[in-house]
Amino acid sequence: MTDLDRAAARREIAEALLKALDRRHEVLDIIVDATDRDAAVTAIAELLGTTRAGSEAVFGLSFQQLTKDARKVIAAELEDLNSQLTFTVNERPASSAETLVLRPFSGETDRDIFSARVDELHTAGDGKGGPAGSLDHEITSALGRLDAEEAAWFVALEGEEKVGLVLGELVDHEVEVRIWIRPDLRKKGYGTAALRKSRSEMAIYFPAVPVVVRAPATGA
Repeated sequence: MTDLDRAAARREIAEALLKALDRRHEVLDIIVDATDRDAAVTAIAELLGTTRAGSEAVFGLSFQQLTKDARKVIAAELEDLNSQLTFTVNERPASSAETLVLRPFSGETDRDIFSARVDELHTAGDGKGGPAGSLDHEITSALGRLDAEEAAWFVALEGEEKVGLVLGELVDHEVEVRIWIRPDLRKKGYGTAALRKSRSEMAIYFPAVPVVVRAPATGA
């Protein structure tokens, strides 16, 4: 997550906390009526029109944060964050990584998304920076590296829609990760979300191997 996305997420939480304090009686009624924690968090998010993270923060409010002084601190933080940022979480909805999913790349069904990447960047998928070969050659080569456990490729999905690719290659005892997002879906936070998701995936495929993001802004 970039510094701006982190600040935007914090601003969303601060806004949620202030909304909750202004509507504390409604929030308390929701919590008391909820069957469990998850139901309460979901209901709070709907009531306040906030993200899951914002709702979680509201649910975790302590009595100490209900005082007037504490509310002033939150309000001051919100004012400071507003002065730093020109966008809201709603303008980069994917950056929280709540809905983005990574699934393993398939040579049969994911030719389209990889072809789109090659058409834009004209570079091979192995991360060495060389020109791309034919689509069949690129995919066959990638599948060979995947089978040899020298690479881990993923398709980034928002629902059923393919939004981009996460390409991890094992090079000199490091995993080099490159992220590509479709041009028409950029500036929405998908690159940030894909990067966040990729860390845990790469840790599964390459345990104890350092992860290096060579081009974190590419297609973000």
